[in-house]
Amino acid sequence: MEFEIPRSHPRYHSLVLRERLVEAFKNGIVVSQGLIAHGRGECFDYLLGEKSHEFAVEAARVTAAWFLTARHPIISVNGNYAALAAEEIRKLQEVTGAPVEVNIFYRTEERVRLIEEHLRSHGVKHVLGSSCEKTRVPGLESPRGIVCRDGIASADFVLLAIEDGDRTEALVAWGKTVAAIDLNPFSRTAQKASITIVDEAVRATRLIVREVEKLKDVEKSELKAIIETYDNRKVLAKAFKAIMEKLGEAASKGVLL
Repeated sequence: MEFEIPRSHPRYHSLVLRERLVEAFKNGIVVSQGLIAHGRGECFDYLLGEKSHEFAVEAARVTAAWFLTARHPIISVNGNYAALAAEEIRKLQEVTGAPVEVNIFYRTEERVRLIEEHLRSHGVKHVLGSSCEKTRVPGLESPRGIVCRDGIASADFVLLAIEDGDRTEALVAWGKTVAAIDLNPFSRTAQKASITIVDEAVRATRLIVREVEKLKDVEKSELKAIIETYDNRKVLAKAFKAIMEKLGEAASKGVLL
């Protein structure tokens, strides 16, 4: 960082994440469009009070149950997710054993390699992307459709974050169960995912790690019950309600915070 952010600043953690993205942009990991996407997400984080809600915990719990029961789970990582949450991704891989696959829309092989190097520098072990055998997601023409044959193509469960709605929809249509981390419950990603964790990427990944650690010794039958009783529409409805309540409070008091 070019300057030290005072820890006393009321938005210290948010500003730290901004600086991570700016640094990653300078290093070729994040593209300019990714900075715009982050700003949009920050808007929704304001509306959610910049904290994890119970509906995010509920979605993180079923995500953890999927990681523990899936035949071949995988963590899909783009530039923003790598820049923001590399340490958390490492911890998630450690507790789940799931490989990571780099998948980006503004794709060059150099950028894929840079993201892989960034993840490995933070201790992520099993990273796919640049050297794997490639195939395509059916019906997805964008560079997002390029996937590893022994990675996302073979997965039954995919975790992704800060994602394009078209790929989320295509992965679900391909038979994958998709858990998406997305601050915007209105987005196509949030709407099309099997599970939507409406939370900031770092906080959400920490929640999943925590829930995996809680559930790792639980019987498979109980994990399957967690999965079978989950209703993503109800979770999204709770997120919408939280935003509406925040806006209602602001409308009545003239203040959002």
